[in-house]
Amino acid sequence: MGERLGMIGVGKMGLALARTMMADGHEVCGYDIDPARMQMLEQAGGHPVASAKEMARRSDITFSILLKPEHIEENTLGPNGIAAAGTKGLVHVEMSTMLPKFQRDLAEKLGAMGIETLDAPISGSHPKVADRTITFMVGGKKDVFERVLPILKPLAASVEHTGPNGTGATMKIVTNLFVNSSVALLAEVVLVGERAGLSHETMMKCLRAGSVRGAMLEVAAPRLMARDFAPRGAVEIFYKDMGLAIEVALEHGVDLQVVKAAREMFKRAYDAGWGKDDATRVIEVYEGKDCV
Repeated sequence: MGERLGMIGVGKMGLALARTMMADGHEVCGYDIDPARMQMLEQAGGHPVASAKEMARRSDITFSILLKPEHIEENTLGPNGIAAAGTKGLVHVEMSTMLPKFQRDLAEKLGAMGIETLDAPISGSHPKVADRTITFMVGGKKDVFERVLPILKPLAASVEHTGPNGTGATMKIVTNLFVNSSVALLAEVVLVGERAGLSHETMMKCLRAGSVRGAMLEVAAPRLMARDFAPRGAVEIFYKDMGLAIEVALEHGVDLQVVKAAREMFKRAYDAGWGKDDATRVIEVYEGKDCV
């Protein structure tokens, strides 16, 4: 029998997750400030509600996937947030990519109001939700993790309990550190190969056969070569997440250098007005098109 679930934020990832949760037999209500996204949720079989507070009254477990910490605080701790609903036994799963300290503080504040919290950020873009190949890194109490695991496990290729609150966020930031920088590095690989006269076919054949082979090559290189900038992982998200990685590293005495250099290229893409485009558009920064 399905659970009563709530989704705060039904953007591309949130809506994709809601659809998959409904396919698994769960009842899903959702809240978003964008009426168009709410309509899309309704068309998919979900139930739009007027606030996170109302959503929590209709849910056993709530989820949130938002871009900014202030939006999370508003929808969890604010007057129309989930805590204001007073729902006994409510569990909140924060899927947004945030600093570990933010996730720990949120868990403490919600815990004082009787709400157990997990930080469960996602690795993988929204198209991977449909084929269930995303991964979850989950921080929080083990018993709360076990409570939510039956919902998360069918959605993903991997669901790992990383430890107490904040460790899921840490693992996501470490993961993104590699993923984000790899896109910039692959842009350099592709552009140098092109300028030196190598065909895309030759490059892909040789890269796949050697030590460069792997998921990032398969995901990013064809898009870079095709100059396919349809949004999957947006420039603005990469820019934000790399800033989080730099901040967390400094807290632990590590001064990142590769990530800093890569982030500067994404900053240029963002400043050029390409924030909503796929992160692969960074290749046009290398080509100088952001200055045109």
